[in-house]
Amino acid sequence: MGSPVRTTVGYPRFTLPYELAGHARLISPTWAMVSISNEATYRGQYRQQLDAHGVDAVCGELHAIADQASDPRLVLLCFDDLSKPDGWCHRRMFADWWTELTGDDVPELAEPPIASLF
Repeated sequence: MGSPVRTTVGYPRFTLPYELAGHARLISPTWAMVSISNEATYRGQYRQQLDAHGVDAVCGELHAIADQASDPRLVLLCFDDLSKPDGWCHRRMFADWWTELTGDDVPELAEPPIASLF
């Protein structure tokens, strides 16, 4: 699937069953943003952060992580639970921003199917 990359300001609160290939700091929200519960407010602040860094800097950081991992595919992780109907996360906001500015799609990986007899 690609190399897993953390896009969070902090580490996950649980043990990961895999090793992270890196930390995409430019697309990680700030600690101040973590406490924002209003999606529109969060989106506005996060968008300002992304715009301040710019596509070229973000692209450079992601390419450096991919080069270090020796893997051209990255899987951006945020550790938020998006299974809830009203769930949202900065990772999808980043994907929208990236697609808007570059035209490149950032696909969402589907959960692997659960093995079943039926």
